[in-house]
Order: sequence, then C-alpha cells, then structure tokens
Amino acid sequence: MTAEAPILPDCPSLAVRTRVRVPLRFADGYETVADVFTFRGLADGKEHLALGLGDWEHADVPLVRPHSECLTGDVFGSQRCDCGPQLREAVERITQAGGFLLYLRQEGRGIGLYAKLDAYALQDQGLDTYEANRALGRGEDERDYTAAAQMLRALGHPQIRLLSNNPDKAVQLDAYGITVVAQEATGVHLSEANERYLVAKRDHTAHTLDLGALG
Repeated sequence: MTAEAPILPDCPSLAVRTRVRVPLRFADGYETVADVFTFRGLADGKEHLALGLGDWEHADVPLVRPHSECLTGDVFGSQRCDCGPQLREAVERITQAGGFLLYLRQEGRGIGLYAKLDAYALQDQGLDTYEANRALGRGEDERDYTAAAQMLRALGHPQIRLLSNNPDKAVQLDAYGITVVAQEATGVHLSEANERYLVAKRDHTAHTLDLGALG
C-alpha cells in the first residue's frame, strides 16, 4: 500500500463471464456445493475465482475470505504454513453463513511459486518469512486486492464481513471501496513446522493470532 489511497480501476468490461455449480469434497470428508464464478475485465488479467457458498444469494452482507493461492499448502498439505487448514475452515464457515471464497492467483504473497520455495530455503538458514522475501529482492508482501474488490463489485456485494487474520486485507479492500462492516478471525492452525511462520505473522504484520507465549 502506498501513502495515496488507491482508486479501483474503471473497467467498463468488468463482468461475470461464467457461473457453474461444482460439488466439493475435502480430504476429511466434508462436502458442500459451490457456485464458481469467472470474470472478465479484472485489472491484473489473472484467472481469479469466486466461490459462492451456502445461501450467498440472500446474504445482504456476505462472509468473504480472500484466499491467496498456495499450491504447497492447499493441494499438497504442507505444514510450513497454515493456508490449507484456513482454506478448509473458510469453506465450511462461509457455507454456514452464506458468502464467497475469493481464490486469488498470487502464490507466495505475490512473488510466485519458485520464489516462494527459494524463500523456504532461506528460512531453513534462519530467516523468517518476511526477511527471506526481502533477501530475494522482493517485497515482504506483494499481494494486491484490486481484483478481489472488482470481483465483489461484479457480484453486487460492496459490503462484506471479512474472514481473515490479516489487517492489510481490510485496509486494501476499504481503500478500493469495499466496506468491511466486520472482520472475523480464522482459527489458529499451529503445527511444529509452522510455529516460526505464525509468530512472524503475529509480531511483524499484526495478524490476529492467539499464540499464547510462543515467540
């Protein structure tokens, strides 16, 4: 984020391009159904998705989680982060409440998959997750939520309840004209492998994580 408030790009072509119903089943057996939306006119040109879950059509203020893609955590179950468990939790909570999971194609806090794995190697040498990104010559967090705000606009939901521990998501969405009427934290998905990672998120970027005396 810069000092100047960003402006949501004026894109006359912004629209939902496809809506398709997809049954979902997770490894632990949890099942639900999602209305999956694709879009045209997104600012960054990437193939982001919105999953409408539960009774999203009648949710005046839907519960929304912008979830950045994490191949290692979401697909392969890596325990070095908490992304996979957060995704699983979010799908169930949003299904219960009615809302959207925004699946954003910005791997590794926006630096990409290969660079994220390079950062892992640096973390193995003692750097934390933010220090490792900087050591690679990248920003600590290069994610941008312009497309997330655009998707919510295209879906007709400029007011949301935000499901996230990350205060920057609320700041960016608000700057792009999405009103965050409330922010709800996800659970704490702590493992031996991700303890340092979660402590860094709590201490360095003020994520809402109750980790007790860890760190």
